[in-house]
Amino acid sequence: MSPIPRRSLLKAAAVAGVAAQFSWAPGAEAAQAAPRAADADDSPVTLDWLEDGGLGAAPGSTLGVPWPQGLHPEGRTFALTDADGKAVPVQSWPLAYWPDGSLKWTAHAVGSGKGKLTLTTGEPAAPARKVTVGRSGGTVVVSTGVITARIGTSGATLVKSVTRGTTEIARNGRLVLIRQPEIEDEDQGTVKTERFEGVIGEVTVEQDGPVRAVVRIDGKHRKGNRSWLPFSIRLYFYAGADSFRMVHTVTYDGTQEPGKASGDFVRGLGVRFTVPLRDASYDRHIRIGGEGTGLLREAVKGVTGLRRDPGAAVQAAQYAGEKLPDPATWDQRVTTRLQYIPEWGDYTLSQLSADGFTLRKRTKKGHGWIAAGGGRRASGLGYVGGPSGGLSFGLRDFWESHPSQLDIRDAHTDAAEVTLWLWSPEAQPMDLRFYHDGMGQDTFPEQLEGLNITYEDYEPGFGTPYGIARTSELLFWANESTPTPEQLAAQARAVRVLPQLAAPPAQLVEAKVFGPGLYSEPDRSTPAKAKIEDHLDFLFTYYKDQVEQRRWYGFWDHGDIMHTYDTVRHQWRYDVGGYAWDNSELSPDLWLWFAYLRSGRADIFRFAESMTRHTGEVDVYHIGQWAGLGTRHGVQHYADSAKQQRIANTTYRRYYYFLTADERVGDLMHATVDSDETFLALDPLRKIRTEPYTPDRHALSIGFGTDWSGLVSAWLTEWERKGPKWEKARARVLSTMETIAAQPNGFVQGSGLYDLDTGRFAVATAPAVGVSHLSAVFGLNELCAELIHLVDMPAFADAYYDYCRYFNATKAEQAARYGTNFGTLLLFQGHSRLDAYAAVQTGDDALARRAWQKFYDSDGYTESAPWKTEPVSGPAALVAGSEAAWISTNDTALYGLAAIENLALLGDRMPS
Repeated sequence: MSPIPRRSLLKAAAVAGVAAQFSWAPGAEAAQAAPRAADADDSPVTLDWLEDGGLGAAPGSTLGVPWPQGLHPEGRTFALTDADGKAVPVQSWPLAYWPDGSLKWTAHAVGSGKGKLTLTTGEPAAPARKVTVGRSGGTVVVSTGVITARIGTSGATLVKSVTRGTTEIARNGRLVLIRQPEIEDEDQGTVKTERFEGVIGEVTVEQDGPVRAVVRIDGKHRKGNRSWLPFSIRLYFYAGADSFRMVHTVTYDGTQEPGKASGDFVRGLGVRFTVPLRDASYDRHIRIGGEGTGLLREAVKGVTGLRRDPGAAVQAAQYAGEKLPDPATWDQRVTTRLQYIPEWGDYTLSQLSADGFTLRKRTKKGHGWIAAGGGRRASGLGYVGGPSGGLSFGLRDFWESHPSQLDIRDAHTDAAEVTLWLWSPEAQPMDLRFYHDGMGQDTFPEQLEGLNITYEDYEPGFGTPYGIARTSELLFWANESTPTPEQLAAQARAVRVLPQLAAPPAQLVEAKVFGPGLYSEPDRSTPAKAKIEDHLDFLFTYYKDQVEQRRWYGFWDHGDIMHTYDTVRHQWRYDVGGYAWDNSELSPDLWLWFAYLRSGRADIFRFAESMTRHTGEVDVYHIGQWAGLGTRHGVQHYADSAKQQRIANTTYRRYYYFLTADERVGDLMHATVDSDETFLALDPLRKIRTEPYTPDRHALSIGFGTDWSGLVSAWLTEWERKGPKWEKARARVLSTMETIAAQPNGFVQGSGLYDLDTGRFAVATAPAVGVSHLSAVFGLNELCAELIHLVDMPAFADAYYDYCRYFNATKAEQAARYGTNFGTLLLFQGHSRLDAYAAVQTGDDALARRAWQKFYDSDGYTESAPWKTEPVSGPAALVAGSEAAWISTNDTALYGLAAIENLALLGDRMPS
């Protein structure tokens, strides 16, 4: 089953055929599909794992593979083989189509594999044990051939049971939430809490095998008559696997008002399972991951270290997690006193910061806790069970997403409970209140004055967390017996770094996806190229190191980076208005993804993956009045009053989606298809307009840069995915392209009045110049390169080439072409990639020369920059480390993209 409804796929057709079904406005007939690629080579694609080790203990892996236009028709089947030529079972489905109807991206799911795999056309091998999905009453039953999960369709039990063979390994899988209705800002008062449980609203089987099955569960947390904190859970099962994966999303819809102690404060948020225990307490094993693959290895009733020795073989077997021999064979001085050995039923590992975890245990509720160790960063893995079976469980990014916690309770009884806390109840409650009282910024003029001092665009009531979301990933193994240390180490590695198959950079380049010709594989063949490659490596390494040095971690923060550095304090400006969290400003997401596309580097992929998860969830509103809008950079990810398309931009999600087929990111992209409606709810220019303006659905003021690029990215993606609204999305792409091109000054016109009902911009009667240094730096260049490649619309291409040609032109050249210059502009180095693109498209050698001139000698990073870090330590800084005070994230993103695109486009025309 495809994640796109089959009825939608059946409606899909070649663009030329579909176009005839629509009545397009005059001029739209030029917007026909680009021609098919001619006789593309149908060569195999070699797939490899991002990290060594293959699939390891993970349940499975899914990747996306791109194809040149015209190569594979819809309905093509694919086969997979390993290095020895042995068939590997694979499940494939379409992710995207070219305008001619051929396959653009396909997804491929595998449940086995170690080394490189080869993807070819052909009939896929069937797995020896298929995933099956069925319904029985109010239960969805999923079997991998090894384990069977019974999933509820109503009530509070999401996973009724997980069995392996005839043995029940876990049951009553549920969501738990602790709400604290009041925060005491001083050391006084009594803390009260309320417990909510997740209640199912809807269950959808999205895929049903044979290799991969996906079940989605949506609902809310409920207590009594109140339901809140919506959740969306996906459970992933792979053929032959003894484990499954959970992707857990919550959307915050509570109330927290600045200055008020009462509100909806999350004190704990988790996933809980009951684990039946059948073995004697001395055969019940506890395993909790510590540093790396380190483990706490204990039994509920330990027989090691006692005053009397049960026998070396008995002690060794318990430590190894093996079933002990009959106690009658032990030293009887131990056997006769077993009842006096404590049973340790409760364990807790708390990771309340990125730098420390503590582990403790107790015999049972009502008795004191005993310290059991600690360390710096726990792996996030736990296990409880015995020789007759047990459950391993793990939370990805455990310490990075602190405060987190693992609990085992009642392991001395016949049913233990395990809880993976995404937000530890031992931490302070989740305080999302806006961080200041407004400081008298009640009017637009006062807010603009505030912007001029702290760079924060404040407005009362806008700094709200209502509607932001957070996604977590969890893994569960139904073990037939206590895993060996080696098996547990493999499970810990899977939790820490989920194995990911990937297509090589050469395949991405050849397929001409994500802006054809805008990236190429690293090339150090000349000193000039090698120097730029060194600079690119330096910048990535610096930011990766800064994440660690500055501790850019936490439940709501992990994945983001900071905007600007404070050279005086030797600290990023984490507390200064618009200079704090970056929130995709000037597209660091794109820089990272382009860096990965060309290199295939695992470390870059993981960095970009974390950023995509964060910026798509936390920096964007998913419900409420600003659903579909993102928030500009600020001290809190939702603090700034600039709620805009440029941050919700689907462009930033497309890469991860097409490379991994991740359904949650697919949801986020589809949710933005109707984001043009947001311009009715909020005018992004409300504070600086000089003329009266009231949003009108037939005349909405929308910019051709940051606004339209955000909208068209969603429409393009829905069209190529053939999603539920693909026909409307395609119409919006074509009609807005046509009516931008029809403006007197094309893109230089700056903005237009957009009709929500027709999806068209009104064509202005008089030329205007409205150029901003921001217009093209939120993915516009990359999107236009894709659109021009996809759609044969010469007027649109010419309009964009003109914008590229004149942004970096002299003021005299601008005035000669448009009657006036563009005013004071910035970011010339970043815009050199526009010069490079237009130079190649138009064959303009002067533009090619200017591209390199602006890259090397304008603003941004120059060759004379230090290109190194300096040490910094106490007392000048909080912690010892390094700094590059000359670096800013704006310049980094722009340099990175310009360097990558200029090398790809004009690498053969670099100045000597």
